[in-house]
Amino acid sequence: MLLLGFFLGLAVGIGFWIWQQVQLNRYLGRLFRPLTSHSSKKGLLLIPGLWQEIAMVKQQRQDLQQSLQTYQDLLDFAPVGYLQVDEENQLLWCNRQAQEILYLQRWQPEEIRLLLELVRSYELDHLIEQTRDRQKPQTGEWIFHPSCDDAAEMPTLKSLALRASSLPLPNGQVGVFLENRQPLLDINQVRDRSFSDLAHELRTPLTSIRLVVETLQIRLEPPLNRWVNRLMQEVDRLINLVQSWLDLTQMEANPTMQLQAKAVELRSLITSVWETLEPLAQRHHLSLSYSGPENLWIKADQARIFQVFLNLLDNSIKYSPPSTSIRVEAKILSTKNNDATSPILEINLIDSGVGFSEADLPHVFERFYRGDKARTHSPQDSNSIGAIVGNGLGLAIVEQILIAHGGSIKAMNHPETGGAWMQLQFPEVMANSLSQDYS
Repeated sequence: MLLLGFFLGLAVGIGFWIWQQVQLNRYLGRLFRPLTSHSSKKGLLLIPGLWQEIAMVKQQRQDLQQSLQTYQDLLDFAPVGYLQVDEENQLLWCNRQAQEILYLQRWQPEEIRLLLELVRSYELDHLIEQTRDRQKPQTGEWIFHPSCDDAAEMPTLKSLALRASSLPLPNGQVGVFLENRQPLLDINQVRDRSFSDLAHELRTPLTSIRLVVETLQIRLEPPLNRWVNRLMQEVDRLINLVQSWLDLTQMEANPTMQLQAKAVELRSLITSVWETLEPLAQRHHLSLSYSGPENLWIKADQARIFQVFLNLLDNSIKYSPPSTSIRVEAKILSTKNNDATSPILEINLIDSGVGFSEADLPHVFERFYRGDKARTHSPQDSNSIGAIVGNGLGLAIVEQILIAHGGSIKAMNHPETGGAWMQLQFPEVMANSLSQDYS
């Protein structure tokens, strides 16, 4: 009985195994059915084409690798620096120029490390993060102070003025082009120093020439003295140019120049400037209109601010059509700075002249810049009373004076009058002005 049970179980097991084999053969038959008989012949015919496709893909891959190497070689010899980081700000690659600018001579291409570990520039790191977040190209400028592990080399490292242009790449990567602007700044400094030395040397002979002209003015009678008077005007213009250049050079070398700051009442100051220029304004029947808070006080160097409005109003007088009004509008604005509200004085000076061309607007505060139409040298320059005009330095000096006071100036064209619109801002508004304005 036991033996019968054993054989019965063995028969059942064998039967189950045979059934599994049959099912497996049926499954394999269905799986390989397309490769049998006629269809298998078709599959064999497709094999040569498949090898051709594989060969073509290999060739395309080689072409892409060759193109990539070509572009990499071009970037490696480019006159500007280039670096590329991944989504974690790890440096993937940089060209030779970038290695020289950022002092990365010891970095190896196969070495992948955080950029901030290799280059201690938080401005560059912030620019890359900003590019990745906004997914738009960004630009930035800053002074780069390099560092190295060898303390003996630190005195030889020179700070550089850098400009960077970054662009977002796929997979969170960012590419950055770097431009070393320090050589250009060094050239400008040498040029300014040369001009300043020349200006210093010119002061003595110009003063001597003026003394000779003054002597001739006394001794010559009309009509001969008319030429001497013309010569005196030109000598004064040259002396004015030299002094303006020296002033501007000193202001730019020391933006936080020593200011004799004190309380200055704005409207009284503007009235005093207008009285100085009034003889010139009367020739063209021009008037001045002031609007704004009364008893408005600012903390400023009175002589310097007088120079600012003297220059701006003189320019407005020269380029305003006859029988028009020059507007001065003052108002106090409130701005938030670190959750604190601070008052700012805004002064708008508007004339009805020809205004600025769109091409000139970005350059009106550059030294010696003159546009083709507006604010160019005028025959009326010789009639100006004490203003620094006609030499291309007046607006540059105005900007430097305002920067020294912590303020700013912007040039625009007024939409109503079509004339020049100068907008000044002062941060130093006196407390009594605020109480007067808000009362």
